[in-house]
Order: sequence, then C-alpha cells, then structure tokens
Amino acid sequence: MDTAFWDGVADVVSAVLLLLGAFLAFAAGVGVVRFPDLLARMHAATKPQVLGLILVLLGLSLRLRSWGAVATLALVVVFQLLTSPVAAHMVGRAGYRTGKVDTSHLVVDELTRDQDAADREDVGEHDVPDDGRARPARGSFAGTGDAPEHGRADPAPPGEDGGSAR
Repeated sequence: MDTAFWDGVADVVSAVLLLLGAFLAFAAGVGVVRFPDLLARMHAATKPQVLGLILVLLGLSLRLRSWGAVATLALVVVFQLLTSPVAAHMVGRAGYRTGKVDTSHLVVDELTRDQDAADREDVGEHDVPDDGRARPARGSFAGTGDAPEHGRADPAPPGEDGGSAR
C-alpha cells in the first residue's frame, strides 16, 4: 500500500467528518430557531454545535496534515469546550432570574429553593437595627424604582466602608 492510497482514505474520512460536523452545526441552528423555550434553545446552541465544530476541525486537521495547524485547531477545540458550558450556564441563570424559563417543565428545580433561601437570608435578623425600626434588606434599592428582580448587590452598611456612621 502506497501513500497515495492512504492520502485518498484520509481525504474521504476528512470529507465525512466535515459533512457530519456541518450537519450538526446546521441542526443546532435549526434547533435555536425552532425550539419553543430558552432551555431547549440553549441546549441546541451548545451541545450539537460544539460536537459539530469538533468534527469539522478534525476533518480539517486530517486534510491539512500540518502540525502547526493541528495544534492551533486543538487549541480552538479546548477553548470551545471550556467556554461553551460556562456561557450556557450563564445564559440559563440569566433567563431563569428574568423569568424567561417556564419552571412547570422542569423535573428538578433547585434554583428556586436556593433563591428563596438567599432571599430569606437577606431579610434576616441583621436587617433590624437596635432601635427597633426595620431597614431595607441589604442589596435592595428602596425608592429608586430600578431594583433588579433577584439582584445580589451587597453594599456595605454605613460605617463599615470607612465613611462616617450616622
């Protein structure tokens, strides 16, 4: 078997990988457009897209046959695998906090429990001054009208930030 045969086999495998990767990327795009809710769209935008990209880059590396190009493509795969789950997580959390997620479709909803616990902690005993008057919860924007729904801004109480206490 000569090198021309193996070059032909590598070209065929490369073409198959490129086509499969392109199909998965296309399916991811269709899923983003067609799926009904945020979590399904987020799934379509991350999982098949990443696998499609990996297949395309594998096919490209078989076709290029250069160590420099293969190393660069490997870095692209590594960075895609590192950033895609983080981006999907952040989009999911932001969508959940802004009410874009229909929680009736969730099998397990741990985030509501955690947010409720955090909200109870925010209005706990530390929010009642010694004189008996209640003060707004830490992180609230009382009277400003621009409060985030589940904001976690945590400014320091008077006197703890180096300023003067009243």
